[in-house]
Amino acid sequence: MMIHILIADDDCIIREGLRLLLSSQPDLHIVDAVENGVQAVAKCREQHIDVALLDIRMPEKNGIEAAQILLEEQLARPLLLTTFDEEEFILQALRIGVGGYILKNSPPERIFNAIRTVHTGGNVFQADILQCLRGHAGGGRKQLLAQLTQREQEIAKLIAQGLSNQEIAETLYLSNGTVRNHISMILEKTGLEHRTQIAVKYLSDT
Repeated sequence: MMIHILIADDDCIIREGLRLLLSSQPDLHIVDAVENGVQAVAKCREQHIDVALLDIRMPEKNGIEAAQILLEEQLARPLLLTTFDEEEFILQALRIGVGGYILKNSPPERIFNAIRTVHTGGNVFQADILQCLRGHAGGGRKQLLAQLTQREQEIAKLIAQGLSNQEIAETLYLSNGTVRNHISMILEKTGLEHRTQIAVKYLSDT
């Protein structure tokens, strides 16, 4: 299956380097490469984009602001390009539900796999980024599971695996409405704001 990708980065060298790198993969098609979040959102509204690879720091509209619009309008799945010193930006992205983060200095194969994972609805949290996020998602897996019923634990596990509500419903033989109700209850019990935070908390082994 061909994955249609948008690259957004204000650094021309990084932008074109990513275009060249990703073009080496037969299943990755670069639709366009732009230099800010405003252009990224506009391009996603104009064309079919599966994954938007967004630099967090961009002029006019940064990667988080662009990602929020993409998520709200269901235009594309955002994958944020980050660096070690952008913790506050990453936390902002977590609060709006972005499930894909990758460091700019990652090896090519890791970037390829991250795009493929995000495309299928999975979560991408590299170890360094996950360490940053854990303390802001209310603790780890043990604390999460202790607050949940058996069914809610099953749903939390499937959320951490990147399954959509529909996929969770099919896996557990439940209705979409029942799954939504369970997720709402998980969020209420844990004080979390978004399903991505459930995934981060579950993926923490502390």
